[in-house]
Order: sequence, then C-alpha cells, then structure tokens
Amino acid sequence: MFSRVLRPSLISTRNFSTSKQNNYKVAVCGASGGIGQPLSLLLKINPLVSELSLYDVVHTPGVAADLSHIETAAKVTGYNGPEHLAEALKCADVIIIPAGVPRKPGMTRDDLFNTNAGIVKSLAECAAEVAPEALIGIITNPVNSAVPIVCEVLKKAGKLDPRRVFGISTLDIVRANTFIAQEKSLNPKDVNIPVIGGHSGITIIPLISRATPAVSFPEDKLKSLTTRIQEAGTEVVKAKAGAGSATLSMAYAGARFANSLLRGLNGESNVIEPAYVMSDVTEAPYFASPLVLGKCGIEKNLGLGNLSDFEQDLLKKAIPELKKNIEAGVKFANQ
Repeated sequence: MFSRVLRPSLISTRNFSTSKQNNYKVAVCGASGGIGQPLSLLLKINPLVSELSLYDVVHTPGVAADLSHIETAAKVTGYNGPEHLAEALKCADVIIIPAGVPRKPGMTRDDLFNTNAGIVKSLAECAAEVAPEALIGIITNPVNSAVPIVCEVLKKAGKLDPRRVFGISTLDIVRANTFIAQEKSLNPKDVNIPVIGGHSGITIIPLISRATPAVSFPEDKLKSLTTRIQEAGTEVVKAKAGAGSATLSMAYAGARFANSLLRGLNGESNVIEPAYVMSDVTEAPYFASPLVLGKCGIEKNLGLGNLSDFEQDLLKKAIPELKKNIEAGVKFANQ
C-alpha cells in the first residue's frame, strides 16, 4: 500500500497556519487566471478558510468545481461576470486580487497600467459597497499604483481604513530568501531577508544587511544580487518567452500573505509580514515595510529599521520612482 503523503494536514508551506480556532471567507478576484488558479488551490487547503469565493469574467464555475473535489472542509463557489461580483465579495473577511493582464516580453509593469488600473478600480468600488471591513490584498500590477487606486476609491466611498489595504510584495521576499540561500548553500526556509520600498524595479529594496542568518558579500556581488532580486520578474517573463509572467511563485507568495492575514484575524500574536501600504515612514505616501498584523489588519508598522549605506542609497533612488507611481494611481482613481 502506498501512503497518502499529500493529505492536507501534511502539506507544508512556509508559515501556513494549522490553527482551527476560527474560519473565514476568502474571495479571490481573478480566480481563473494563471495566478488565480494555483492561489485558489493553496487557499483551499488552508485550514483557516471555511468559504472560498472565486470570481472572474470567465471559467470560474469550472475552477470552483475542480477545487471542490479536494478533501478539505472549505466550501468553494464560483462566480462569473460583473453581475455576480457583489455576491462573490459580500461579507468576505479577506479579498485577494490577482486579476489583470500579465506581462509579456518587453513590457514593464507600467505598460499594464490602464487596463489593470480599470479592473482594480471596479473591484474596489464593489468591495466598498458589500465588504467594507474586508482585508484587501492586491497582487495586480503595477502594485505601486494599484494600492493608491484602491485607497482613493474607498476614501471616496467613505470606507477607507488604511490598516486594511495591502499591496502584496511577498514575492520579493520569497525571491530574496531563495537567491541568498542559493549563494550561501543554505535552506531557503531558514533564511529571511526583509524587503522594503515598492514592488517594481528600483523600488524593491532588499535589506541584505539584516538577513537572518547574517550573511555578507563583496560589494560587486551585493550589487548583482540586489539587481537580480529587483529584476526577477523580468527573468521569468523572458524565460516563459511570451507565455506569461510569474504565476506559480506569485500564487505561493499571495497564499503566504493571505495566510498571514488570516493568522492575524485569528488572534495569533507576533504575525509579521512586509507589505506595501499607506505609510508615513518615508516621504512617499505608500511604502512597503514590515508590519505586525492582527484582527484589524495592520497593528503596527515597524518602519525602516537600520539601513546600511548601500541600502540608504537604494532608498534615495527608489523614492522619486515610487512618488511617480503613486501619483499615477491617485490621478487615475480621481478621473
């Protein structure tokens, strides 16, 4: 007899909760896409999820039917089309948004702006109406602009609570952990690199000086590793040769962040995860930094901490780009 090594209780993903104190409704907007499907799979096996609500413009009932056969308690429902969006989001505790057009070779995240900004805006308008207390995690690129769009929409509706809106920058941390571990022949699960700033190009600031365990590199290697972390998304886009962007790794990172939100909601103490949020820790009004998560979302922003001279220089270069991205999002939301 073969042992069933893939039973949900034995599946181990970094920091996934095994607590069953409470259960929550999680909605995924863009659930039929390249990120949405594997993200929804990982959420289906999360024991904190009792109801998984899947929304997309096409194919969602099929994705839901497929996932519903998995032997976990989470109820899965699929919703197709804008006319069913409100039902999909109603009373959600957590909303994760991977909806949008993926990058192709030669495209920057900014090239996706108009299409994806419109999608995010319409989802935020509905969330403001039917799930105003939900924790909202945004994957849709460009994240640096998408988060300000969501916040502006919620502000107009009188429903903005900055503690509840997050740009999911977790993939930058996942990549930093993996790349540094590879260089030092470590297990990536034992490595933690804080990443601050934003979620594109030079706005991504890995704090290698604060790595756990401590590591050091010659200056040229430090620069090349930093650049690789900043440009890792383009690395995947090129490798897929027109067939898409980072989907599986992004789904993992999105599920990891969603799990951290759920752990905070569930009352677990000391849940810390960086994310891109409304912030006053720099002159940029939105910024990614480590956060303590709890029942209302952000309990405490842990700020920048100590930066090396190299990281201070990265910060100086990132701020103008971040401000430009933020201004674009605010302008779009208020058109």
